[in-house]
Amino acid sequence: MLERKGPPMALNVSELEELLACPKCKGDLEIHESIDEIHCRACRLIFPIRDGLPVMLVDEAAPLPADRRS
Repeated sequence: MLERKGPPMALNVSELEELLACPKCKGDLEIHESIDEIHCRACRLIFPIRDGLPVMLVDEAAPLPADRRS
């Protein structure tokens, strides 16, 4: 097993938004770092960010509440 030394890699949010796509519809995503969430407005899903890592599994997604859809 490889051991990583040094600080964790930092990802630029704009670069990450360009790389990631919704696993359900393959559409664009919005990253909300301050609340550790990634939103897909097309599917109305919220994907969590846990320990700094996006969890891009449809089974782990939550519905996007109506008051947070705009």
